[in-house]
Amino acid sequence: MTIKSADICAAVDQLNGLVGFNHKTQQYLVRFSEDSFGLDVSEASITPACEFVWCALDGGLMTLKRERLQILLDQHVPDRLRISEPLLAYMRRQDLPEIVAQRCQR
Repeated sequence: MTIKSADICAAVDQLNGLVGFNHKTQQYLVRFSEDSFGLDVSEASITPACEFVWCALDGGLMTLKRERLQILLDQHVPDRLRISEPLLAYMRRQDLPEIVAQRCQR
């Protein structure tokens, strides 16, 4: 089965959970409710996982960051996060450049 960039981007859109940065421990945390973060995570740092993995570039483009996907994988809850095979294939193919795309709101 061939996995295309569009398949990977569609899989990113399906990611579940919220990511927040804990300033005390200097680590990213994943939770499934905004209410479950606690006082050490500022509300401004809480981002849906499907947005967290993208980083803005110049000209309205965004990069799908493997480093940020790895943070999600390190949580060891792939089913809850909805990490699917296209994303796992993307992570295995370190020899290929990261996906750069122009994203639009649906």
